[in-house]
Amino acid sequence: MNEQISVLIVDDHALVREGIRKILSLEPQFNILTEAHNGTTALKLCREFKPDLVLLDINLPDITGIEVCKTIKQEFPDTGVIALTIHDQEEYIVEMIRNGIAAYLLKDVSPDQLINTMLQVAQGHSFISPSLMDKIFRQINKLSTKTQEDKPLGLTDREMEVLRLVANGDSNRTIANKLYISEKTVKNHLTNIFQKLDVTDRTQAALIAVKEKLVELH
Repeated sequence: MNEQISVLIVDDHALVREGIRKILSLEPQFNILTEAHNGTTALKLCREFKPDLVLLDINLPDITGIEVCKTIKQEFPDTGVIALTIHDQEEYIVEMIRNGIAAYLLKDVSPDQLINTMLQVAQGHSFISPSLMDKIFRQINKLSTKTQEDKPLGLTDREMEVLRLVANGDSNRTIANKLYISEKTVKNHLTNIFQKLDVTDRTQAALIAVKEKLVELH
């Protein structure tokens, strides 16, 4: 990218903000616009500066990061919001994803992973740590699942097959090989699945599918 990626850091701990600032200051592709210590200030600064990325803690002293994320995405849909938090509970992750989060990272993430994730999000991609995905799947798999005869939201049998493989983390190529279809056909199925689930990417589709017990993971 030729232009710098503008960043707003939102965390109620000054030490955390300073640590992130020091990491990002070593990367010329990032421009740290400013910092916020609570949700109200974060929204005010978003409206003023319109950052490309927001690094957002969930625990804030006034309003939750979930509400902050929801408002940012409503007002600035092109802004990428990255959760950087200590919370790995499934309900937090799913709620953040439903409100438009692009990535979900724990605060023990390495500097390299933080940088790589920010670059991915700036390019329009989503990222959820594989360890968090596994945790979500294990927790929700303990719940009863709907029978395969159900076709919730109008998904066809083939779309359900594709969705299960997506939820298991398979790439388009792997899905194509497993189902003996072309990658183009897989992409067509994903387009239909995204429309029916009212989501925009495979991470959201997988998590909503698991949350709503549309797929059974082993």
